[in-house]
Amino acid sequence: MELRIRDEYIKLGQALKAAGLTENGAEAKEAVQAGMVKVNGEVDTRRGRKCVPGDVIEFQGETVSIV
Repeated sequence: MELRIRDEYIKLGQALKAAGLTENGAEAKEAVQAGMVKVNGEVDTRRGRKCVPGDVIEFQGETVSIV
């Protein structure tokens, strides 16, 4: 799946919510802090991480490419 962004970046928690991988921001925060989310193949526990075009987010078997 591709997630198109209008700005130069999107925060990780916002990206999970925007892609429909989590129901809300609180769920996204919990998933990130629990180490359940990978960015570019590595676990990232910073929900404020800035994701830019080219980044790939993995969560519960789903993959989202930022474009």
